[in-house]
Amino acid sequence: MLRRDFLRRTAKGLGAAWLASNSPGATLALQPLPQKITAHDEVTLGKTGIRTSRLAMGTGTVGFGGSSNQVRLGNSPFTRLLLDGYHSNGLNFFDTADSYGSHPTVAAAVKQLPRDKVVVMTKTDNRDAEGVRRDLERFRRELGTDYIDIVLVHCAIAGDWTTRYRGVMDVLSEAKQKGVIRAHGVSCHSIQALRAAAASPWVEVDLVRLNPIGSHMDADPSTVIKVIQQMRADGKGIIGMKILGQGDLRDRPAEAIRYALSTGVLDAMTIGAESRKEQDDLTQKIAAA
Repeated sequence: MLRRDFLRRTAKGLGAAWLASNSPGATLALQPLPQKITAHDEVTLGKTGIRTSRLAMGTGTVGFGGSSNQVRLGNSPFTRLLLDGYHSNGLNFFDTADSYGSHPTVAAAVKQLPRDKVVVMTKTDNRDAEGVRRDLERFRRELGTDYIDIVLVHCAIAGDWTTRYRGVMDVLSEAKQKGVIRAHGVSCHSIQALRAAAASPWVEVDLVRLNPIGSHMDADPSTVIKVIQQMRADGKGIIGMKILGQGDLRDRPAEAIRYALSTGVLDAMTIGAESRKEQDDLTQKIAAA
């Protein structure tokens, strides 16, 4: 058995145990939600001042190489899905990335909405300062906007990324000063990168992987949560991803969403729906939590 398959099966086994222990009738080992929560709640991302819906519309399910499940729906159905999310479910947070190939469709949706009423987050895979400078110009063209709300360094893995990618960080800081972007940050894909992000005052927004079974996460949930708590104490905006474990919890979304909300460490979360039915179901499960 390949190691990655073993780890995934182990995670699923642990997740099944967690979900069973937190099934109806069992005592939930979770923090009680302090108030009624909805997907369209307006939340503030840390100290950035950026206010957005609690649920972001993810556009990168199985996203790489310029495509994703959402992109593969086709431009018109994908645009309708984003617009439905805004008009019907109050979702004004668009989560995109260069590697997803979803910029043009997000642009088509944003074009039909008040720009100051939506939040656009994208990500660059470029590790070269001049390359990121070119990315920002291209991203704005592709997204059809004069400014981008949030730009992240995508998929940081190295524990020394805040030193290694200093040039990239400086370009994003300069872009913020010029009003080209409103906030900068990182999406982490290792516990070393996550800890470096927690220690860096440059990071304003962190996109962090969190679910109850540790699937596709940087470390086990308790370890990750401790790092996120440090981030929150420093005023960083925290957005959760991999809430459904990249599909491993797709058949138990209510429990996974309940877990994410009950940790109390997320300002917002991003989940990629692939149909209006899925999107409605996600918003209903957040309200039911």
